[in-house]
Amino acid sequence: MTALVGEAAAADETASLKGGRMAAEKALAAIDPIAYAASRNHLDGAVTRLSPYLRHGILSLDEVRNHALASVADPRQAEKFIQELAWRDYWQRIYLVHPDRIWNDVESYKTGFEASEYDSELPADAVDGRTGVACIDQFIAMLYETGYLHNHARMYLAAYVVHWRRVRWQAGAVWFLEHLLDADPASNNLSWQWVASTFSKKPYIFNLDNVAKYTGHDINTRMADNRVLALSYERLGELLFPNLEPAHG
Repeated sequence: MTALVGEAAAADETASLKGGRMAAEKALAAIDPIAYAASRNHLDGAVTRLSPYLRHGILSLDEVRNHALASVADPRQAEKFIQELAWRDYWQRIYLVHPDRIWNDVESYKTGFEASEYDSELPADAVDGRTGVACIDQFIAMLYETGYLHNHARMYLAAYVVHWRRVRWQAGAVWFLEHLLDADPASNNLSWQWVASTFSKKPYIFNLDNVAKYTGHDINTRMADNRVLALSYERLGELLFPNLEPAHG
């Protein structure tokens, strides 16, 4: 789920998130599937803030889907929103049928490295939010202060931990489970595997241009403060995955 307003305001909103059925119904009544589809990839885009209520069973996926359909004139206007609900359902079904996949690599890493070449623990500077990469440290601070991160920020942090720092995804998954209000083993761990490439065709990486495109003015995307990210995808691929053959075509 994505953010509804500017990051600072969103942080305050999440920090004061109220539990219970009445609060969940109020949040559900406020969703805008059309705005969500148009801006969900941006940190200051339209959000629902429903994920904690879904995670803890206060709302059901069926209930949210039906409300989304009832809130639009054309069902196609809610398609992207419902697709994201479907992903949550998909992760849960995998967990039910293959519980071993939640903590074990589904496939080998597709990074040119073996699992044994990844560290099993997060580095101290990442845990402390003092990596020296400005946007990464801001995302870590948001995680600790609000218990919430926009999906893009989650992907950025996961990719940084696994690919820049070469840490096993399991360590990152535990980290998120300890701090996210909406974290559940299915969505969280399988998403970390997707970023790591143990449950996808290739590793997910990003660069500073991508962060600048999807974040607001509250995130520091100055090149001088984020040098390890300020490269082309081609160059990042060479540096992060030196054992892989260059992609052609």
